Amino acid sequence: MTARITLLDSISDPGNPAKPNDDSFGCNESCAFVIDGATGLGDRQYMDVAGSDAAWIAQHFARGFEDQITRESSISEVARGLSVAARAAFLRHNENVPRYAWPLTAFAMLHQTRDGFYFIGLGDSSVFLLQEDGSATMHMAIPGAYQYEQNQARKHIARTGGITKEGGALGNTETLALLRQHRERQNTPESGVWTLGLVPEAADHLISERLDVGRKAHAIVCSDGLSDLAVLYAAYDSAGLVRTARDKGLRPMLDELRHFEREIDPEGLRYPRYKQSDDTTALLVELTPDA
Repeated sequence: MTARITLLDSISDPGNPAKPNDDSFGCNESCAFVIDGATGLGDRQYMDVAGSDAAWIAQHFARGFEDQITRESSISEVARGLSVAARAAFLRHNENVPRYAWPLTAFAMLHQTRDGFYFIGLGDSSVFLLQEDGSATMHMAIPGAYQYEQNQARKHIARTGGITKEGGALGNTETLALLRQHRERQNTPESGVWTLGLVPEAADHLISERLDVGRKAHAIVCSDGLSDLAVLYAAYDSAGLVRTARDKGLRPMLDELRHFEREIDPEGLRYPRYKQSDDTTALLVELTPDA
């Protein structure tokens, strides 16, 4: 039997139906991935396509990954080439844009190579892997990212009284300044936080982990929206998250997530976060190794 990645289910839903979905995703016979465009922190939109700069950059990398990645590909080289192209396209007409307004993305990928399966990623997107024996693991490029963001969001909510107060995170002067300061330092050696975007050097910092897959495994590849069901709301452990998606599909899980966000804790007082509802994208896949 030939090794393969089989897509079983997918879902991608904007956190706010009135705004663009800044997530993107894709798959081919050698990979499955989710790309999470970061909310823009500039004063305006710079790329006049896709609805937002974040959606533009996420779609750019998604098209490139789907078109270019094979079993033999160096993901870092593909990412570097796509970053060079994105940088040229963005800066061609936007030379003096502050770095905090540069579009960027997190991503998580399952890559099938000649010698097995790998998790590849940058930022806070993740993979939850469930083995046939019931054991499960979570893989992400920045293990402490969720805790850091929750702590910062807790401070914002303490200042404002809730997620929707004062025009949200981008409407509060102090919060916006802190977010811009953090974003300005990303993709520099000083910060050590690397993301896909306009900085080709980020390709040197991809996290790669070999995945030991038995006879068969199932996995969720997702943006931080869906992973919140496990890491923020604690509704599932890693195994339960994948098992539920496998048994019931991703749509009921999205509905459960929106219930937490919009009904149980709409202001983030119990579960601190910057947005009431986040863009949410997830793929459910089956991994079959070589027999």
